[in-house]
Amino acid sequence: MKKFIAGAAIALVAMTTSAAAEGHGDFPERPVMLMVSYGAGGATDFQARIVTMTAGNDDALGMPVAIINKPGAGGRVGWNWLATQADADGYTLGAYNVPHFIAQSIKGGVEYSTDSFEPIANWGADPAVFVVGADSDFNSMADVIAYATANPGGLTFSGAGLFVGHHIAALQLEKAAGVKLAYIPNKSGGSGAMRAVIAGEVLGGVNNLSDAFRAREAGTVKILGVFDTARNSFMEDVPTMAEQGYDIDNASVNFRGVMVPKGTPQSVIDHLAATVPAMFENSRVASRMKAGGSPMNIMNRDEVLEMWAARQITLEALLSGL
Repeated sequence: MKKFIAGAAIALVAMTTSAAAEGHGDFPERPVMLMVSYGAGGATDFQARIVTMTAGNDDALGMPVAIINKPGAGGRVGWNWLATQADADGYTLGAYNVPHFIAQSIKGGVEYSTDSFEPIANWGADPAVFVVGADSDFNSMADVIAYATANPGGLTFSGAGLFVGHHIAALQLEKAAGVKLAYIPNKSGGSGAMRAVIAGEVLGGVNNLSDAFRAREAGTVKILGVFDTARNSFMEDVPTMAEQGYDIDNASVNFRGVMVPKGTPQSVIDHLAATVPAMFENSRVASRMKAGGSPMNIMNRDEVLEMWAARQITLEALLSGL
């Protein structure tokens, strides 16, 4: 009888373990990590901490999300790690930036592409803007382009890295204005690029609207133009590049969201895809993002897949001549 009970118990444990393995139990059963490919204090890090702050709620993941920063090479260090070394178990998420990682994969020298990851949901769309120091003589993009025309290659301006949204915006500006600019990628990402502008180390910079919003509120920069198809509600006084005579679309707008490495179990992907967008929609999250000048654009997994595919086509065309 004892042997029978013991055998039944073992069989029950085996069945339970098998069922949990197949359905991945009550995922998540422990805290989750979100890898950010940029340094602390930049727009991606700032926003990632806000949009995950309610993760532990019962109506969200039910477990906290810890932010891990792996900055370097315009995001390449972190995304290479996520694609090649991270565990594909759902407990290691990654923050994506588009066009950044797609443009980098098109130009080569990295170990990832859109096929390396599975999108979960998008939380924001952050346009690039052209900024100058508060005491700069430049007061419009016409002033900037006039200087660049008179001093070919002499207009120094900063950005977060190579083939990130800032760099894409710079390439578009060069093409639309017919000038040669001196784009300087900053090793410390967007926050370092902004500090370079404020300190006068460069004549200007391309940065995220959200970072620029906070810097302008502090009185340290002027914002001369936005790289988007319409003015932004956070700064309706700033004209688009098109309004100022430069044929520039929204290819550099920085979409931010959450993805997981390819190979993550489909049941886990499905659970995250059903849960994460609602977490982004939390009213506390929305109010904190608005206070920080961070535009939200929540998209579900299917919508992100469509956006990734569309950006791949756009960026292949833009970068084909480089």
